Amino acid sequence: MFETLLIANRGEIALRIQRACRLLGVRSVQVYSEGDRGAPYLDTADEAVCIGPAASRDSYLSIPRLLLAAEATGAEAIHPGYGFLSESAAFAEAVAAAGLIFVGPPASAIRLMGDKVAAKRAMREAGVPCVPGGDGPLPDDAACRALAEDIGYPVIVKAAGGGGGRGMRVVRAAQDLAEAVATTREEAGRAFGNPTVYMEKFLQAPRHVEIQVLADAHGDAVWLGERDCSLQRRHQKVVEEAPAPGVPRDLIAAVGARCAEACRRIGYRGAGTFEFLYEAGELFFIEMNTRVQVEHPVTELVTGIDIVEAQLRIAAGEPLAFRQENIACRGHALECRINAETPFDFRPSPGRILRWRAPGGPGIRVETHVESGYTVPAHYDSMIAKVLAHGADRAEALHRMRGALRQVVAEGIATNLPLHRAIMDDPGFTAGGVGIHYLEDWLDRHSDDG
Repeated sequence: MFETLLIANRGEIALRIQRACRLLGVRSVQVYSEGDRGAPYLDTADEAVCIGPAASRDSYLSIPRLLLAAEATGAEAIHPGYGFLSESAAFAEAVAAAGLIFVGPPASAIRLMGDKVAAKRAMREAGVPCVPGGDGPLPDDAACRALAEDIGYPVIVKAAGGGGGRGMRVVRAAQDLAEAVATTREEAGRAFGNPTVYMEKFLQAPRHVEIQVLADAHGDAVWLGERDCSLQRRHQKVVEEAPAPGVPRDLIAAVGARCAEACRRIGYRGAGTFEFLYEAGELFFIEMNTRVQVEHPVTELVTGIDIVEAQLRIAAGEPLAFRQENIACRGHALECRINAETPFDFRPSPGRILRWRAPGGPGIRVETHVESGYTVPAHYDSMIAKVLAHGADRAEALHRMRGALRQVVAEGIATNLPLHRAIMDDPGFTAGGVGIHYLEDWLDRHSDDG
């Protein structure tokens, strides 16, 4: 195991990585920007280093500044967390070129999975089920029309280098296809530096289900069950849970095994997540996230496996400490993302938290970097906490989550706590199995009622 780790991130994930370091006896170096100066989690690291101004491009997204900080503090490894540079092949390459360990997959795997066309081709070769559609970049207009007719409308045109809900257009009729392809190509080139686009069948009412994997440098890979992340707004997850209600266990086991095989084929290393759309009893691969996920704690709660600890051990060259047959999911877990924003129109609400109280009780876990007196900066993502509840089954997890959300106190700023409390009492959500459009439809109804 390496002795010193630089944490190239901020907020709750930085604190989460610090805790894993303490567990393993690793010295933690926490970077921060001027916008995060004075944050309480800086005091819990073994060392904290300012790397630049509040603007992300001059601090958390600056590869030279991060490498300089690693050199100055004697760090042997760098953990990118999630967001920022966590899925940057260029960062992984720069870390390796500097003689340091990147806590994540090799740059080749990041680059492969970051190109949605190449990723889909690799998944098909590994036997992972994919959304019906073409296996390559879209050809000329005539061939595009033929492909769309073969797939069947509606179709969706996507940027090969896109993600997070950006760079995509739904096409419901042939006369709209050419304009959608041209516009998506232009936007893809501008936003991602890659104008390549591809086409898939547009699924009308799917759910979002993802499978967590871990792979070591010795050719072994396992899957850790699945999560349902269907409750979303504008492709951003709001609530996550594990396991996915109503999805057949034999389907998850079969596809999970193919995901582990895909990891072995592409030389993947570390934690990763295969994302799927689930509709009509089938799973369809859409993309892979080559990093730890915001929602990883729900999987930790049902499997008992510390994913961040596993990341560090894998990066240090250790083999996986468990086999697939040793992994079992017990009970049910839910996660609510608590954001500094107005609850129903989602306007950011940075500012000083005058009073903060986290919930407690059986089965409750809280991931947060805030406390009373903390000022939420306006420069970064608005998430301030994750509240998790684990129970023997989904009903108990929901009951515990309702109680936990009632306990949370966040005064001085607006938060989305009222939204989460309303969701946990919504009959459709409590029944389980809602689709990816459910929350936005629910919000529209709420707005009409108001």
